Amino acid sequence: MKYIDEFQDPELARRLLDDIHATATRPWALMEVCGGQTHTIIRHGIDQLLPGEVELIHGPGCPVCVTPLEVIDKALEIAARPGVIFCSFGDMLRVPGTDRDLFRVRSEGGDVRVVYSPLDALKIAQQNPDREVVFFGIGFETTAPPNAMTVYQARKLGIRNFSLLVSHVRVPPAIEAIMTSPSCRVQAFLAAGHVCSVMGIAEYPDLAERFQVPIVVTGFEPLDILEGIRRTVRQLERGEHIVENAYPRAVRAEGNPAAQAMLADVFEVTDRSWRGIGVIPASGWRLSERYREYDAEHRFSVENITTREPAACRSGEVLQGLLKPHECEAFGTTCTPRTPLGATMVSSEGACAAYYLYRRLGTTPTPQEASPVA
Repeated sequence: MKYIDEFQDPELARRLLDDIHATATRPWALMEVCGGQTHTIIRHGIDQLLPGEVELIHGPGCPVCVTPLEVIDKALEIAARPGVIFCSFGDMLRVPGTDRDLFRVRSEGGDVRVVYSPLDALKIAQQNPDREVVFFGIGFETTAPPNAMTVYQARKLGIRNFSLLVSHVRVPPAIEAIMTSPSCRVQAFLAAGHVCSVMGIAEYPDLAERFQVPIVVTGFEPLDILEGIRRTVRQLERGEHIVENAYPRAVRAEGNPAAQAMLADVFEVTDRSWRGIGVIPASGWRLSERYREYDAEHRFSVENITTREPAACRSGEVLQGLLKPHECEAFGTTCTPRTPLGATMVSSEGACAAYYLYRRLGTTPTPQEASPVA
């Protein structure tokens, strides 16, 4: 298949669903670890078309959502400083900190700019040598290479007024944290194809073996998701626990060696705090000693940050897969995209945003309303 519409073919979707229905004989709980996959699932009603034995649990796969509140507050503090141009992707501007967001900082006079690439921020630094330019670098293994490349370029070109506020996280340690949690119900994982396109699948076989869970790498279109579920359910029914690549058009076993080399040069692995979850050992990156001068936290000495999560926000439970968004008392009432309590309601990959956008308010739609190829 060559075209996107082929990955939304109704007849092929029915065949895959029929296979899943025929295969599943016992209750199984699968977790997708990607916010993009969550939105596909909710948008097309895939979870509602599966047999009752198969439950999909939404994992901490939204990079904006897992960025810790402390880092958000540091970003807000830096962005409000005179002489700073703070650059970010647009999805971070509405993410609430303790008492404001980047939109509020901008309305109060901060120079906050939306860019479409970290290299845009580097260009702004070149054009404004008398200003400090900071790029907010967040995300999983997918967005880390371009951010690493930008710091590499800044050093190579001798651009000293550029820095990176880093909050990069890694998927495999998060899977381990989920599986070792006392409340874990997950029996298999749908792994994020874009992450594996960078890092490959070398870290997953050990996880599959240690925790006896199937891990299937999948894409983001409806048929990608259904094929990933089909393979996962077949493994579970057979008592298998191996890593399968159901996204070979984008993922190679070895990943992208050039991107991995850039990451190894610019970053080093560190413990990271995940919003709503806590600290996960070796789950993130920070700038290595060679590039430490480009670390915004180091450059601006941002310390003594006091954070305060809204008491009514249960996004941490949503991120851990313990709660569906519409099961939160604040969902759709005091917490909406216009008045968000947490990042899961405003991020384009957040589970709460998906449930709100596609009107998943706790009611059961008719079969016509829940179509994998709508």
